[in-house]
Amino acid sequence: MRISSDWLWKIASNSPGESPGDRALVSTGSGSDRVENQPIENPLPDNPRAPTLTNESLATAAAELARRDRHLGSIYKTLGVPPMWGRRPGFETLLRIVLEQQVSLISARAVFARLKSNIDPFNAASFILRDEQYLRSLGLTRQKAHYCIQVAHAFTNGDLQGVGRLSDEDAHTTLLRIKGVGPWTANIYLLMALKRPDIWPDGDIALATAAGKVLKLPTRPSFIELGQLAEKWRPYRSVAARMLWQYYLADREKRLKP
Repeated sequence: MRISSDWLWKIASNSPGESPGDRALVSTGSGSDRVENQPIENPLPDNPRAPTLTNESLATAAAELARRDRHLGSIYKTLGVPPMWGRRPGFETLLRIVLEQQVSLISARAVFARLKSNIDPFNAASFILRDEQYLRSLGLTRQKAHYCIQVAHAFTNGDLQGVGRLSDEDAHTTLLRIKGVGPWTANIYLLMALKRPDIWPDGDIALATAAGKVLKLPTRPSFIELGQLAEKWRPYRSVAARMLWQYYLADREKRLKP
């Protein structure tokens, strides 16, 4: 699924913490760009099932990635440590990510604001009480209204209880069981809400655009190619993604200046 880069502006406009493929590697065209097979030092505390980024481990991992990869190094040298963009884990955050799929920034914000104004208390149980027809009356499409109710049921049924303690793979699988939650949505929740260090959000246009520019590729890489390139950034693909988003936002801001 292709995901608009607009969602990134929604995250970046909020303060950190606010609720706001194939393993083969692709050559980028020259021998100097091949993967360096050096082990990455692990600055995270030992918690193999559910590691979580902190401000300290984010900074350490970014510095390590910059040392190992000259392209990420150029971002790090210019922009420093990427922000710890994040959202509070829970119903509201997963709902917002679902609403933000494949719509414009203005549309997603308007719909979310309308929901917040008309549903009180703003929780999963309230959504179920009001049903899909009511959500459609507030401007949601039939499909999005259905997805919102499915997300609400996942929380009221306890389907996501303890998801924060699961491994990346198990948490991802659990999220995908919810109708309306696809791979990108699950990965963004793991990366932004649970702050997992090694998640790669396949299908993100902003990442593909940034990588194409930073790596000086003739065309924007496909999502499959980008996922293959990201393999060399394990076990900190989330940090690499944050660095590329940081570059994307800085580059876009520079181009928009008069």
